Amino acid sequence: MESVREILDGVARGVFPPADGRTTVLPQPGPRHAGVLAFTGHSVVVTDEDPAWVYDTLRGLDCDPLAAALHPRFLAALLERTGRRAETVDAVLVAGPLPGVPPLALTEIRDAGHPRIRYARERREEVRAWQADGGVLVTGRGTAGRLEVSVEVDEGAREQGLGRRLAYAARRLAAEPVWAQVAPGNARSLRAFQAAGYGAVGAELLLLPGSAEDARVPQ
Repeated sequence: MESVREILDGVARGVFPPADGRTTVLPQPGPRHAGVLAFTGHSVVVTDEDPAWVYDTLRGLDCDPLAAALHPRFLAALLERTGRRAETVDAVLVAGPLPGVPPLALTEIRDAGHPRIRYARERREEVRAWQADGGVLVTGRGTAGRLEVSVEVDEGAREQGLGRRLAYAARRLAAEPVWAQVAPGNARSLRAFQAAGYGAVGAELLLLPGSAEDARVPQ
């Protein structure tokens, strides 16, 4: 059986789980990492709960089996059973690393109390952040240790392509595939990541520990 990381590594190379309409249940790669990953025609539920409970709950839904793992009723049942919390279902994009230096000036943020760093550390490990003129770029290790990126553009610097340049810069800073999670309604951010060469590969809902305090790890 593949691990979550093996599946993600395959997706980053363009090798996806079979589009067979099935759901795979895999154990969490770590105590912080639980959730539902959805690809074309195949879903992966990442949990240490009994797989039999997952399959029974999915069969009890009155919906298209292809969409069952992200159905609100299943997600609500999974959250209640695990005692975890969640934010939104995100679109997931990935891009390969690129050689060379970032195309804009970046200054690494060393202040652990910076709000973007504090937010990222509730969800990721090995967090690093860089300040640009008008925006912030953050990277860290998320689900199964994959390298994840987020960007934030100041209100006064929007609609000038900075989000795209920050997303592109992350690929220059990385030596491995870079993952991004974007709320589907955030069309501006989706366009920025796609323009920076990131391709959409699926959707996911991550299950966070029961409180923000539980999610923090020393670094």
